[in-house]
Amino acid sequence: MNYSKIINEQRKFFNTNQTKELSFRIEQLKKLKKLLKEKESDFYEAIYKDFKKSEFDTYAAEISFIYDEINTAIKKLPKWAKRKRNRTNMANLPAKSYTITEPLGVCLVIGAWNYPYQLSLVPMITAIAAGNTVILKPSEIPSATSIVMTSLINDNFPSKFLCIVEGGIPETTALLKEKFDKIFFTGSTVVGKIVYQAAAKHLTPVTLELGGKSPAIITKDINIKETAKRIVWSKFLNAGQTCIAPDYILVEKEIEIDLLKALKEQITTFDYSFENDNYVQIINTKNFNRLASLIDKDKTYCGGVINASTRFISPTILTNVSLDNTIMKDEIFGPILPVISYSNLDEIISKIKARPKPLSLYIFTKNKTIRDKILHEISFGGGAINDAVMHITNNYLAFGGVGESGIGSYHGEAGFKDFSHFKSILQKPFGFEPNFKYPPYTKKKLDWIRKILGN
Repeated sequence: MNYSKIINEQRKFFNTNQTKELSFRIEQLKKLKKLLKEKESDFYEAIYKDFKKSEFDTYAAEISFIYDEINTAIKKLPKWAKRKRNRTNMANLPAKSYTITEPLGVCLVIGAWNYPYQLSLVPMITAIAAGNTVILKPSEIPSATSIVMTSLINDNFPSKFLCIVEGGIPETTALLKEKFDKIFFTGSTVVGKIVYQAAAKHLTPVTLELGGKSPAIITKDINIKETAKRIVWSKFLNAGQTCIAPDYILVEKEIEIDLLKALKEQITTFDYSFENDNYVQIINTKNFNRLASLIDKDKTYCGGVINASTRFISPTILTNVSLDNTIMKDEIFGPILPVISYSNLDEIISKIKARPKPLSLYIFTKNKTIRDKILHEISFGGGAINDAVMHITNNYLAFGGVGESGIGSYHGEAGFKDFSHFKSILQKPFGFEPNFKYPPYTKKKLDWIRKILGN
């Protein structure tokens, strides 16, 4: 595939200004939604081949996000794109000031494998809503989902506007050598750095949605049963292959044993299995082997059942883990949950701050002082109080990381802004204008300027 040719065709099409028309954008979004509705069953079949993911999980954690993004954009686009009036300072009167929103141009969106539909199509939809053309590169790891998305897009949209490029590292590397007006990447921090370096050669703005070790801090005053229920659901959703899943638990020493019992009981209650349509495979053998190597039998409180032939790893809880253990060095990204007790909150906060800033952080407490202390002192992308993962479902909250967990944010209006440029305009009439800024410069003019500028 000639990537330069596709990009040049998209740039030519963008320069016709068709994508700048709101009617065009809304028409494309409605068309995409209609096609998704018609092909929804194909999407369920494809992702089951890759993950054994059920229709329920796929709709709840992927397809619903896509429809929500489309519906929100269609409804809110006129408001988002409307010219915004700004105040004019004294030095520029008489005049008016305003901001015009404009699309960036030709965009590259690189999706991730763990939620292949949501993490590819949602940023693509956002880019379209902002008036851009898009080349989408979905992850090649879940191959069936890549094929079904490619068929949906490439068979129904002109490549000069919207196109999917399939492939692996060679294809992604070739794409990154091209000049884009925006690159949006979801994936690991390691690959994110490669994308960032490639973009820098062309001074291309980037959004990086990465990951990290997201902690859940639990104090002794919580409702243990309810906390365990929410932690177990959020951690073992998608077999832990979720960038914002709680990566490890920090629990106050006094309730450690009670919490462990509640977590184990909740795992038993949910009865995770492929047959129950509430669990998925580890994506491939490489990741299966990596995760299996992290399970220390001597530290396994419950779970630890593995089956290489089906790439199954049961929900597993580890105890007697220290922050220096191997499993605490990198993001787990699987169904293994270390539980670490603490007695001194300040020490725990210091240790979290000494690590790369997490993508998410969760606080389970009834104590307002502790809650506010953690929120004030620890930098992280986003999170929740007395819940986990669910903040991503609120389209009115921007989603993104900070530091090594990401650059930029999206979802709803935040995504529209991320794929847009805001052009600031000062508009003056002909006619009256104070003469202070023009020569000759005098002491009297300087005094007037000081008064006007308030300095």
